[in-house]
Amino acid sequence: MRTVTAGLFHSVDGIVEAPNEWQFDSFDAEMGEELGAMIGRVDTVILGRVGYEQWSSYWPTAEDDGFAAFINPVRKYVASTTLTGTLEWENATLVNGDLIRFVEELKSTDGGEIAVCGGIAIVRSLFFAGLIDSLTLMTHPVIAGSGRRLFEPGDPPTRLELQSFRTTSAGNTITTYGVR
Repeated sequence: MRTVTAGLFHSVDGIVEAPNEWQFDSFDAEMGEELGAMIGRVDTVILGRVGYEQWSSYWPTAEDDGFAAFINPVRKYVASTTLTGTLEWENATLVNGDLIRFVEELKSTDGGEIAVCGGIAIVRSLFFAGLIDSLTLMTHPVIAGSGRRLFEPGDPPTRLELQSFRTTSAGNTITTYGVR
């Protein structure tokens, strides 16, 4: 069975939305190494519509910084109820039907790690459906002040198990949890 992971940039006050607006100078070489190791295990990516639209307009023509070399050729599945037809980005396919069922079936196929790379609601949905095996929060030493959080009031109490923890020289913490 394949593993499904999700990794999100995270502020001290719990914001995961638009990290480009608050990461500032805390993205360091150690965080880059960690991300490189993560993407080295991935051969399939799940994105939401917004992530797909943003990334597909940027990464296909971006200068190769390492991530472009990963994200452009990798198999991408896009969860959307509003997109239709064939997707233009290389190796991108629209998920037809129920995302939970699709991911359950995808986990049972052969291949490498499946990474949920975009869509806060998608990460939440798959996490509470028990389909995310590892959730990595890359917490930057900053208070973002506003934006969407991964977890919301009213979410069910959920016990987690620490899988790994690392602090970088810039003060980031990289914490990976699984559901206990």
